[in-house]
Amino acid sequence: MAFSALKMPDAKALVLALILCYLLLGVSKGKLRAGFYSQTCPKAESVVKSVVGQTALANPRIPAILLRLHFHDCFVEGCDGSILIENGEDAEKNAFGHQGLGGFEEIDNAKSQLEAICPGVVSCADIVALAARDAVVLSKGPFYEVQTGRRDGRVSSKSLADDMPEVDDSIQLLKSKFSKKGLSDKDLVLLSAAHTIGTTACFFVQARLYNFKGRDGACDPAISPQFLPELEAKCPKNGDVNERIPLDIKTSETFDNEILHDIKDGFAVIASDARLYNDNITKQVIDSYIDPSSSFERDFVASMVKMGGIGVKTGSEGEIRKNCRAFN
Repeated sequence: MAFSALKMPDAKALVLALILCYLLLGVSKGKLRAGFYSQTCPKAESVVKSVVGQTALANPRIPAILLRLHFHDCFVEGCDGSILIENGEDAEKNAFGHQGLGGFEEIDNAKSQLEAICPGVVSCADIVALAARDAVVLSKGPFYEVQTGRRDGRVSSKSLADDMPEVDDSIQLLKSKFSKKGLSDKDLVLLSAAHTIGTTACFFVQARLYNFKGRDGACDPAISPQFLPELEAKCPKNGDVNERIPLDIKTSETFDNEILHDIKDGFAVIASDARLYNDNITKQVIDSYIDPSSSFERDFVASMVKMGGIGVKTGSEGEIRKNCRAFN
C-alpha cells in the first residue's frame, strides 16, 4: 500500500514505527553511559561491590589487584575483557607484561552471581571496570560513576600485548605507549598514581638496585640515598624475587597522592614511576598535585573514565559471555 493511501491513524503508526526503528539503530551503535543496567539488571553494580568488599576482607591486596586488572585489560584490545580469556598458551593473559596479574576469581564470582539473576546481560568487561571503581572506593579513594555498556571481545592473543607499559621503559617510551591509546602525559601521571595502593615483586626492582642499565653492581641514581638501604634490605641481591613490597612506602592501602611525593623525593620503588620525574612535562604534572588541595582525585577519576573508554565494543559488537574465561 502506498504511503499516500494510508489513513491518518495508520500514517501516525508508521511514523512512530520509523522513529522507534531509528532509536533502536542508535542504541545498536552503542555508547557507554552510567546506569546502563538500571532496567535490565538493577542489582549489577551492587553485586560487584559486594564481591569486591567481601573478598577484600580476606585479602587486603584485592583492591590494588582489581585496579591493575582493569588497566591491563584496557591497554591491549581495549576494555573488552580479553585479559580474562583462557585459550591455551597464546592467551593474552600469558604475555610477559601481564606477569603477576590476578583478580580472575573475583570477576568469576561476580559473573556467576549476575548470571543467576540476569543471565546474558552483564558483560565481563563491565564487571572488570566496576570492580576497579569499587577497589578505589574501598581504599578510601573517590567514588565515580562507571560508564557501562561494554561488550566482551572475541580476540585474545599474547602477541597483542607487546605495547604494554613495562617497569623499565624510558619516559619517552611510556609517553608513546600512552599516546597510542589516546592518553595524554597527564593521564600517564594520574594512572601511574594508582600505584598509591598495592605491591610489587622484588623481581621488578632487581635491575634498579644491582644491574642498572646492564652494569653489574650499579644502582639507579634516581633512588634517594636515604631510601636505597631500605630498598636493598627489602629486596637483597640474592633474595627471594617473589617477595612483595609496597609501591607506596607510607600509605600502601590508602588511595591518596602520597605516591607522587615518593616519586618527587626519590622514593619511587619501580623505575617507571621514577622516570616520571625525568621529563619536564610529567614533572610539572606531579608538582601540580603535591598540594593536598589540588584537583588530584577529580583528575584521576577523569583519567580512569577516559581509559575505560579505550577500544570498547558496544551495541552489536562483541558478545556477552556466559563464562568470563571463554568465548561463547
